[in-house]
Order: sequence, then structure tokens, then C-alpha cells
Amino acid sequence: MLRVENLERRFGGLVAVRNCSFEIRAKRITGLIGPNGAGKTTCFNMIAGALPPTGGRVVFDGQDISSLATHEIFHRGIVRTFQIPHEFGRLTVLENLMVVPAAQTGEDLFQIWLRPRAVAAREREVRERADDVLEFLSLGNLRNELAQNLSGGQKKLLELGRTMMADPRLVLLDEPGAGVNPTLLNKLAAMIRRLNEERGYTFCIVEHDMDLIASLCDPVIVMAGGTVLTEGTMAEVRRDPRVLDAYLGGGEEEHGASTRARAR
Repeated sequence: MLRVENLERRFGGLVAVRNCSFEIRAKRITGLIGPNGAGKTTCFNMIAGALPPTGGRVVFDGQDISSLATHEIFHRGIVRTFQIPHEFGRLTVLENLMVVPAAQTGEDLFQIWLRPRAVAAREREVRERADDVLEFLSLGNLRNELAQNLSGGQKKLLELGRTMMADPRLVLLDEPGAGVNPTLLNKLAAMIRRLNEERGYTFCIVEHDMDLIASLCDPVIVMAGGTVLTEGTMAEVRRDPRVLDAYLGGGEEEHGASTRARAR
């Protein structure tokens, strides 16, 4: 579905991503892991259009999307979430979902005046879809709660719900497990798995929780120093001495979690 070809991103004299190439296959859950500073989020930002590459290209469904703006990439079916949820805090949970679908009739002032019935019908359709999403995520009881009042894990579920409202073809999840308690993390993982198996969603997940990656992802791509180090199943990746060297050499905070997961 998506190919990253020799991607590069420079920030002045710093090369954050260099000669990076990998593929994301349709209807799979791909993991993207590596020490802090490996270039994972920078890759996500380039795929989603938030950063222009300084070299290489991103190809989606056979078309080069490297120069497209974020909203253009969104309309092609690529949606990303963030490590820190970007909810509209003073809107309700339901309203957070209802603002997502593009080109709603009510966004046009002339349509509001000239076709009020069509506007009302479209709003009912969006509301019903949002309610379905909330029921799927078991958030129906929070539909009228302000989003700012949700827990960290509930906000991550809301982020997932907003991607569902966009009817995406590829979802880029940036550390969905960060700051989420174990109970909600298991629920979030189950929802990702259901969306993949039942609705055919394609996911690419950046995550430091190796247990979460192991339970969801195949294949797993490992980045280090801004480029791809290796790729394979989680079992293969864990046995690769280059991966251990990358984490040990990085001295990063995630090393402890990685080695504990490796020991298990």
C-alpha cells in the first residue's frame, strides 16, 4: 500500500532520517520501533505531510505523495494520531467525532440557507455514524462528556474513534500506549485488532511497549540512526544482535522496557 523510498530529512546540520526505505502492506498491522531519536516520528511526519522530505519519496498506491499537503494526504485516506491526543477539549466526545467527516453540507453558508433539509439530513447521518463508533469503542456512556475531562486512555480511544470517522485506508498510530493504564491498553489493543480483522484497516504503529508490538504487529520494522536496521517478525527481531546493540548503544529510557520484554 505504501512505500518509503530512500527517505531523508535534514534539520540544518542534523540528519534525522537518512536513506530510509520500507513498505507497509495492505490490511496488515506493521510495527515501527527503535531507540529514541531513531527517526520514527519524523518518518510519520513526512508520510502524513507535516514535514517535506529533503530527499527520497513516499509512494501511496503507486502515486508519489511526497509534495502533498497534510489535508491532501488526509483526503487520500492516510490518517495519523499523536502521542499526546489532540482532542477539542471544550467539545463533547460526540462533537469531537462529528467534526471529522470532510465536506459536510453544513459547512457551506449558502447550503444552510438554501438547503436546510439537506443540511439537517447530513447532520443526522454523521451523528448516527458517530454514535455507532462510540458504541464500538464502548464510549457511548461518555458521548455528552467534555473531551477535556476524559482520562488519558479514554482520549486515546477517542483519537481512534476520530480516525474511524475519516474512514481511512492507512492509520499511523504514534505511541498509542503512552500514558495508558494496563486495562485500557488491553482494550485499545483489542479495538485495533478488531478494526484490522473485521474492517480491513491497515495500521502502522510507532510504540515503545514491546509487549504491545509483539501482540499486534507482523511485520516489525526496526529503525536506528535514522534508517532501517532490520525487519521481520517480533521473534526474529528479538534474536537479532544488531537490535540489542542499537538499544544498548542508545542509552535511552526505552532500553529498560525493551530488555525486560526481551527477557520475557
